[in-house]
Amino acid sequence: MDMNFGMRAENRKLLARVADMVRNEIMPMEEEYEKEVNTGDRWQYTDRQTEILEGLKNKAKSEGLWNFWLTDSDKGFGLSTVEYAYFAEEMGRTPLGAEVFNCSAPDTGNMEVFERYGTESMKQEWLAPLLEGKIRSAYLMTEPDVASSDATNISMSCVRDGDHYVLNGEKWWSSGAGDPRCKVYIVMVKTGTDDMPKHQRHSMIVVPAGAEGIEVLRPMLVYGADDAPHGHMHIRFTNVRVPAENLLLGEGRGFEISQGRLGPGRIHHCMRAIGQAESALELMCKRSLEREAFGKPLAQLGANFDIIAECRMEIEQARLLCLKAAWYMDQGDARAAAPWISMIKTVAPRMALKVIDEAAQMFGAQGISQDTPLANKWTHVRTLRLADGPDAVHRRQIARAELKKYTQMKL
Repeated sequence: MDMNFGMRAENRKLLARVADMVRNEIMPMEEEYEKEVNTGDRWQYTDRQTEILEGLKNKAKSEGLWNFWLTDSDKGFGLSTVEYAYFAEEMGRTPLGAEVFNCSAPDTGNMEVFERYGTESMKQEWLAPLLEGKIRSAYLMTEPDVASSDATNISMSCVRDGDHYVLNGEKWWSSGAGDPRCKVYIVMVKTGTDDMPKHQRHSMIVVPAGAEGIEVLRPMLVYGADDAPHGHMHIRFTNVRVPAENLLLGEGRGFEISQGRLGPGRIHHCMRAIGQAESALELMCKRSLEREAFGKPLAQLGANFDIIAECRMEIEQARLLCLKAAWYMDQGDARAAAPWISMIKTVAPRMALKVIDEAAQMFGAQGISQDTPLANKWTHVRTLRLADGPDAVHRRQIARAELKKYTQMKL
């Protein structure tokens, strides 16, 4: 089986433009942008934040560096998943990167859902402004009272009442729902009864963020940080009435939609994590050469040569595995791609955490402070070991796929 992990020449040039903008225009604005979060209301964008972010977005859009995530689509650049993976890695080097190019999670997955499954009305009301980067969105799946790593446990009530559905229940870890620009949710709900097949009990429904009966209870803290103004919110729905036409595809098709949404998104997350690892390794190497202790550069002390070498090798291994998962996704068989996506979803965050941690160690106490981006990187990547399925669930899927080669047992 021939596997091609390369890029077409025109897309290599496009990637070089993205990399140049990331390094020379976006990364230099990181520190000032982050300081603005603590100015005034943390859940509102300051004038300076807006100026920085919208200025960068407008620059990217004006240069045609926009919506790369539209893989195999005539609306975008026609990138394959393999090709887009390289773009995701470059954008992952900075927290602002994905949004500047309108390639942020969870918007990319939500836009895919609207494009594939939405009505014309949804596309006009929600997809068009999302594609323009005018609004943000959130994806609500996880719930506080059930083990949501097994998504068949999702229990938010969604009951038909005439021309509407009525929603009751709570969601948490609703990433992006804290953003004042977040205008729409895609919500996983339970429409079926317990005597139905478990993968036909759930549906997805589109809910305006300002609908009556929605209450944002609190931001969830990630190792003590609220991730404002993006946020991961805990939300309560009390008799929220939504037009029946907002249900996507029909009752019982939630899992069908979610698998189409989550597969590519996991690859994107992992390649962005690789980008974070690359930027951490760069910081580590520069620090090891510039700083001295005991009369020598840090690079020459202890096992630092070996540490740097191991980080480089593990980044390369993770990237190749991610590209292989992306290649399988490009073949059009999501079931065949699934074990590979689970592998990279386990491997990439663990690798990135190790590299970021080693970089922090090279910086000493400064490495865990606000004076480097490493603490924020570590927190973000540690969260990724739980987002879109925890490691244990992905390892279970990998093992089941492996054991099926040798047994007919139902695993």
